Amino acid sequence: MDQSLINRIVEAALLAATQPLTLAQLHGLFPEDEPAPEGSVEQALQQLADACADRGVELVEVASGYRYQVKADVHAWVARLWTERKTKYTRATLETLALIAYRQPITRGEIEQVRGVAVSSNIIQALEEREWIRVVGHRDVPGKPALFGTTKGFLDYFGLKRLDELPPLSELKDIGELEPQLPLDGAPLPVSIASGDAVDGEEQATPSDGDAGDRDDGTDSDTQDPADASQDEAANDDTPTEAGHDAAHASHDEPQPQDDDAAVSDEEHQAPSEQKQ
Repeated sequence: MDQSLINRIVEAALLAATQPLTLAQLHGLFPEDEPAPEGSVEQALQQLADACADRGVELVEVASGYRYQVKADVHAWVARLWTERKTKYTRATLETLALIAYRQPITRGEIEQVRGVAVSSNIIQALEEREWIRVVGHRDVPGKPALFGTTKGFLDYFGLKRLDELPPLSELKDIGELEPQLPLDGAPLPVSIASGDAVDGEEQATPSDGDAGDRDDGTDSDTQDPADASQDEAANDDTPTEAGHDAAHASHDEPQPQDDDAAVSDEEHQAPSEQKQ
């Protein structure tokens, strides 16, 4: 089997797939009695990626495997194909997601300590339903509060292979820089993570026994009324149109939860104090 045919098989599979494909899945395309020569699939991926240099799509490796996706410089035009309403996320939601991404594993109470405000249950629920975060364990303290971490779906959505590809938190001037195409209603939002400033409408977090993360949500507050927040943050999650998410066929981003979803490496699950600041 020549390399040209292998290239075409791999390319066709990536375009036909509805999610990223791993090397094992690509090797599985070839029958056992006629396997692809050693290194030929990897060579095909490299050659296909190189061939995208002057095209509107690119071949990238994300946490779940390889996929074609629309390049950022043409995304604004291609996005017109999708007319669904874009999902809107509050500043509190984006800050909570950033803290989980950079300081995982982290409890809800620890998020509140950093931000200085109570974390709404609607925020945690929206991020879990989006399959960007998951419970990865429990802190060994009274109350056994849940520890949150990101998933492979989070990495896939933001076009990342590993958490260490995130820009250093100290370099982020705007929380929106975590994903430049993430809808922010057109207004730049200053990061209040470091300062712990309360967003209008949020309640200051109050100290309590145990971890605040597992308490009832009667006192939680978000930038919106709970009913509005739930509607805005979860109702329109079906078809996002951000650049990091759009594949050549519009849906290469369906996350597949696994036991190792939240961990791409042991390094990414070190204590919050050891994460990149």
